[in-house]
Amino acid sequence: MVTTRSLVSPTTQPLLEKALREKLQRRNEVGGSLGELEPLAIRLGLMQNSLKPRFREPQLLVFAADHGLAVDGITGPQGRATHKTVHMLLNNQLPLTVFARAQQLEVTVVDCGMAENMAPHDRLLMRKIAHATRNARLSPAMSLEQAHAGMRAGMEIGDKLRGNVTIVAGVGVGSHESAALVLSRLTDCPVRDLVVSGPDMDTDQLAHMMVVLKGAQGRHREVVEPVEVLAAFGGFEVAVMVGVILMAASKRHLLMIDGLPACAALMLAARIAQPVTDYCVFCRSHNHRGLDQALNQFRASALLELGMDSTDGTGATLAWPLVKCAAALLTEVADGEDPGPTHPGSLPEPAREALPFGDSLP
Repeated sequence: MVTTRSLVSPTTQPLLEKALREKLQRRNEVGGSLGELEPLAIRLGLMQNSLKPRFREPQLLVFAADHGLAVDGITGPQGRATHKTVHMLLNNQLPLTVFARAQQLEVTVVDCGMAENMAPHDRLLMRKIAHATRNARLSPAMSLEQAHAGMRAGMEIGDKLRGNVTIVAGVGVGSHESAALVLSRLTDCPVRDLVVSGPDMDTDQLAHMMVVLKGAQGRHREVVEPVEVLAAFGGFEVAVMVGVILMAASKRHLLMIDGLPACAALMLAARIAQPVTDYCVFCRSHNHRGLDQALNQFRASALLELGMDSTDGTGATLAWPLVKCAAALLTEVADGEDPGPTHPGSLPEPAREALPFGDSLP
């Protein structure tokens, strides 16, 4: 059972932020301004409550699940089944794993609810809640018990992770559409804006998708509470991601959020414990227009905009070096430079926000 660390501290620390800015200003006087890298460096220092943020053993978790919406003709990227995407990830056949190896990122695929059973693999973590969700157009996608089980599984995963960097992404047929339903209900953003991929999207495909998604929204029109929204529309990969995000933030880990399902999980986690967003930076692996709308809900933009169209998580592998360089602005010392303190005097411990479950998820 997960207990004492189910607390999330906001990163607001005026004294520390002032000290971080002054430290960067001293660097600027010698090397010039580094633009957007500087506010990122300040955020990293605030996350770790330190003038010298250091990151170790980054973990990239890809959460996989199937969705009942697929019964209504919702298809995956390139028409590929979820288990085939997972097979390609485990066998290093996608750019995500190629780039991850180049950056020494450890990749783990979490089976949260795939319809197929996969053969055991040393990078496959089995946390299957069920063999796919139900069709949200006809019934809740999952029961409240399954939603809580998914979040609890995620918190247990997050509690055991090595390092202090957690990268999350979700894959699965119907995962983007399910995530769009969750985000639309939590934010009042029109679901159409979240699923339109761009101006070249096939109009017949969009029309069919909207019939399915509007049907799901109508079926659950009274649902507004976060966990109930998850149960009505969400996927098992989102449920498990919520738990991982909450636990990682409670340990002051850096969270890298990549893709629409990860944004949906973050939005749910933020409704449970708002300070989790303090620990997040955003990445993107494709130029899907709906992701622009999702990022707008957090008043955020991705660290890199490369015009890719790849598996969620790929963008994070490329953004990770940028994060390391931002931290290096504060941690690396030039020849002859005074290394300075790790903390600016005696800082008060930030107040913590307890999760509404008490010490653990029910």
